[in-house]
Amino acid sequence: MIVVHHNPNCGTSRNVLAIIRASGTEPVIIDYLREGWTRPQLLGLFAAAGLTPRAALRANVPEAEGLDNADDEGLLAAMVAHPILVNRPIVCSPRGVRLCRPSEAVLPLLACPPPADFRKEDGSPLAA
Repeated sequence: MIVVHHNPNCGTSRNVLAIIRASGTEPVIIDYLREGWTRPQLLGLFAAAGLTPRAALRANVPEAEGLDNADDEGLLAAMVAHPILVNRPIVCSPRGVRLCRPSEAVLPLLACPPPADFRKEDGSPLAA
């Protein structure tokens, strides 16, 4: 089973979802902006992916203002309060957990690759 913590407004997230589907798998999709995060959930995902809260922070949104000097606890609290602060998509599969930016980062998590002629939504091929 593959789980995608997905933001439908994000092109990278949509591309990752399309890559997974093109590989022959229908993932479980979690719209984290709607469902939110819990502190234990974030800690588990970050530990499994080898990420720190700082590395997972989406710093280019207004909600990130004032977080430059926040410690991990402050970042986690902000991420729970403002789910948009977590970079996306985060994909969980039997092969591991990753923040899949760029979208090609999902490929090692898949049992089968997408077809060789797969194109991202902008028409570009997957990078090798």
